[in-house]
Amino acid sequence: MLELKHVRLERKGRIILDDVNLVVHSGEVHGILGQNGTGKSSLAYLVMGLPEYLPDSGTVLFDKKDITHSSITERALAGITLAWQEPTRFEGIIVRDYLELAGSCRESHPSAFECLTLVGLDAARYLSRPVDRTLSGGERKRIELASVLAMQPRLAVLDEPDSGIDSLSIEAIKQVIRTLSRHGSSVLLITHHEAVSHMVDRASAMCAGKILETGDPARITRFFQNHCSGCDHVNLTDPDMEASLLGNVAK
Repeated sequence: MLELKHVRLERKGRIILDDVNLVVHSGEVHGILGQNGTGKSSLAYLVMGLPEYLPDSGTVLFDKKDITHSSITERALAGITLAWQEPTRFEGIIVRDYLELAGSCRESHPSAFECLTLVGLDAARYLSRPVDRTLSGGERKRIELASVLAMQPRLAVLDEPDSGIDSLSIEAIKQVIRTLSRHGSSVLLITHHEAVSHMVDRASAMCAGKILETGDPARITRFFQNHCSGCDHVNLTDPDMEASLLGNVAK
């Protein structure tokens, strides 16, 4: 379904993604396992088509169609969606409307109530809540995952859904992934937690902007433990640079 061929991304003299080759099959849950700062989020933004993350070279294929230079809108219409590591706040909209809007492109989609329940939230309490700063980071992350369920995308890119939330939410993430997979979605799960081996069909270990190994999740987890924990090739991406790039996107 998704294929990256020799993708390279360089910004401000730094190589962010270096000759990345990756395949995510139809209906597959594929994990990207790597330390913070090794290019995982940049890979997610590139797959989604953020303007500042379009590759300098290489090819991105979706259903064998070249989408290397396609816009975010074009990719969204093709069925790709991204759940951000830091979910966006939406002033002036309540949770029910947010989820129903997310699912409006599908003739048959789970209700807002069902989606909230699947991510471990009390739907009766949250449907009328505004999607704003009154929600905690964990609540916003769960609501964004609920919106992904409502969309039922062909490819869901989940960027660190397990980052900064309580352990109970990990089970909710597993439930989201199982539900997406059951409805035929492919999932690209980006994480630095080794529990990835319990959630995915195949996994890839990433370091210094490169995909080092791909294969059986248990084997890739062992590879990560033996070769990547404590590795010096972290902080590849300058946080200030990434904030600047995303700021340009927002404009």
